[in-house]
Amino acid sequence: MKKFSKRQKAIQEKIELGRDYLLEEALNLLKEVKSTKFDETVDVALRLGVDPRKADQMVRGTCSLPHGLGKEVRVLVFAKGEKEIEARDAGADYVGGEEFTKKIQEGWFEFDRVIATPDMMAMVGKIGKILGPRGLMPNPKVGTVTFELADLIKNIKAGQVEFKVDKVGNLHVPVGKISFTAEKLLENTQAFIDAVTRLKPSTSKGVYLKNISVSSTMGPGLSVTLNR
Repeated sequence: MKKFSKRQKAIQEKIELGRDYLLEEALNLLKEVKSTKFDETVDVALRLGVDPRKADQMVRGTCSLPHGLGKEVRVLVFAKGEKEIEARDAGADYVGGEEFTKKIQEGWFEFDRVIATPDMMAMVGKIGKILGPRGLMPNPKVGTVTFELADLIKNIKAGQVEFKVDKVGNLHVPVGKISFTAEKLLENTQAFIDAVTRLKPSTSKGVYLKNISVSSTMGPGLSVTLNR
């Protein structure tokens, strides 16, 4: 018979298997069952009624979380000349060109988001097969290929998240830290859900938002009711 740790038993006592929780309840419950010493990340996962294999049903975009992510976001910018200076002044962690493509090819990934000016995309394209699978490739559709660097860098630093539906219709993003108040986590989560809802493809038929769940790094995954 499988033995459960004290932490697992405590979680089982508080959680009802098979139950869908109101979003507020689920977030409060994640905070209640936390037993780790570090500040866990809270994640939200959505399952959408789209077929990502069809170009007109690809859901991707960005969302500015009203209360940020609660962590430092490291930004790498591919730019040169005046735009390199602009990126540095706006707070980018790394700014440059070919020296960073070489570092990435050698296995360097000490960054969370990547931005590029349009004139640098030929160079960045050489590492597309490395950045793409990690969701880091700059893309004009979500605004990360642009000459307007200052505001974008500041928004990302303030807690803007980027999302893209995977091949089976799922979206997954962090919405803050477990140390946040439940109210802040709720407002961040609602902002993300609203952003995804606004991007519903006109060709998507039937139920668009099929499932919502929330979880923390070491905590359980909780299903959220779609009634609200």
